[in-house]
Amino acid sequence: MMTPLPQLIHTLRSAGYALLKPADVASLAGCTLDELNSLVPSWDDLATDNYLKDGGRYRRRRHSCFVQDGLSLDQTEHRAHWQPVEYNALHGGMRRLFEPVAAQTVANPAWTKLLTAVGQACAQARGQHPWYVEAHQFRIDTTDGIGRPTPEGAHRDGVDFVAVLLVGRHGIKGGETRVFEADGPNGKRFTMTEPWTMLLLDDAAVIHESTPIQPLADHGHRDTLVITYRDGGFQGG
Repeated sequence: MMTPLPQLIHTLRSAGYALLKPADVASLAGCTLDELNSLVPSWDDLATDNYLKDGGRYRRRRHSCFVQDGLSLDQTEHRAHWQPVEYNALHGGMRRLFEPVAAQTVANPAWTKLLTAVGQACAQARGQHPWYVEAHQFRIDTTDGIGRPTPEGAHRDGVDFVAVLLVGRHGIKGGETRVFEADGPNGKRFTMTEPWTMLLLDDAAVIHESTPIQPLADHGHRDTLVITYRDGGFQGG
């Protein structure tokens, strides 16, 4: 199921997605797993997502935007996240202004190495572009008894590529990842369990979702980093 790193671009082009093990993610980023793990404490300081239309209290997040041109990654002025209803039936059409990713997180060299390396992989698959990058730190918890990583259901994001990285799972069951052909019957389902496992998706080729999580005992949570890469500009202008 895991994609060998040398096969990343071929698999992404042919299957529409690739799944990398943590050691290969670190290798791709040109850093160590310890350096990636230095980012992990920032997930303990995420802000409540106040835009959930299902009334849930289970999602915390931070969000920032960047422009990548080759190996250059520059943070933009803080901006709202926007998706059309065609891609997000639940929260589309809303300008959702979340708290930005903390400055010390963005300043961490592992952050820049990771985002830039994934963008370079996308460029190898699709051709060199300036990428309009949105990075989302998510914590889905079981405050409500159940947490929904993708309350909008199976979806596309309206971008070129989506990277979903598992940062950690604590005291939960569920959270299965499902990837389906956008225009066909085939699909795969699996559960990412090791921190820094990465799913890289061609957003035009596949749709994806993650199933709800439930606590194994009193409380649990699932942390992810979701990075989207889009050619031509950010959604919503």
